[in-house]
Amino acid sequence: MSTPPVLRLSKGPEYARIVGVGGYRPSRVVPNEEIAPRIDSSDEWIRERSGIAERRWAAPQESVALMGAAAAEKALAHAGVTADQVGCVLVATSTHFRQLPALAADTAHRIGARQAAAFDLSAACAGFTHALAVAHDLVRGGSAGHVLVVATERMSDLIDHDDRGTAFLFGDGAGAVVVGPSETPAIGPVVWGSDGSQGHAIDQTASWQELRHGTPRFPALTMQGQAVFRWAVYEMAHAARRALEEAGVDAADLEAFVPHQANLRIVEALAATLRLPGSVAVARDIVHTGNTSAASIPLAIEHMLASGAVRSGALALTIGFGAGLSYAAQVVTLP
Repeated sequence: MSTPPVLRLSKGPEYARIVGVGGYRPSRVVPNEEIAPRIDSSDEWIRERSGIAERRWAAPQESVALMGAAAAEKALAHAGVTADQVGCVLVATSTHFRQLPALAADTAHRIGARQAAAFDLSAACAGFTHALAVAHDLVRGGSAGHVLVVATERMSDLIDHDDRGTAFLFGDGAGAVVVGPSETPAIGPVVWGSDGSQGHAIDQTASWQELRHGTPRFPALTMQGQAVFRWAVYEMAHAARRALEEAGVDAADLEAFVPHQANLRIVEALAATLRLPGSVAVARDIVHTGNTSAASIPLAIEHMLASGAVRSGALALTIGFGAGLSYAAQVVTLP
């Protein structure tokens, strides 16, 4: 009996890291005063409940594809990586309203990554941190030399603009990072999970199938705000602590905390619950960008680096959380 052949395995670098970041913010700024009358509200009321002063909404021509590709090109330039060096493109989005083809394939074509593998990933507001974990493993496993992670959202297309609970929260935009090889550990182990029993907490008013069969209104995002707030503050604090433990670092070792920009009250409550030292820079991009779902973390990272709020090479704790309910957290070294 002949000996069965032994498969050759891909072998990648021992470690991976984020080597570049980029973002795209639509030019149209939408202040609270523009939204408030339609939902019988005010600038003060919106700020008290969310911390948001304004957000960006995309123009008709600013598609998720256009915004994502623009952010991707900035990330590649920041990393000093060319499109033909990208082995895989991952796109995290909840607002690409075509089941096929994958937005990632279109993004790869737009940036000139003609030979890259490309697929979409759907984990709502936790999409970026899930995709980052996958990218990390693809590089370390030798499946791709560099992975481009893109998170792009047009949340203004998914919200009910008459819903007093959600109309003021969301914004549009795109963020991207390039993940490549590293000589030292720079992306910690991912701590992730889900709780499908709470899927109703962040949902759609109807399915696409119902729309096909005559649902009168386009499906819109719906959210049980208090339930999400409690889950985000208490359960995500546990996940964040576990991410620190898995990475072998303490809160005192951090220079930045970049949670999903869901609501400023959630961001502040998480930072307080984690008892972060005053020296840790906390992302508050939501004040001027709104909740951009999967795009919020890379957009916040780009802003913090560009503004000098945190240095290149700083250690940051990231955590994404949202519909599912799902979450993913990891400690990373910023590019």
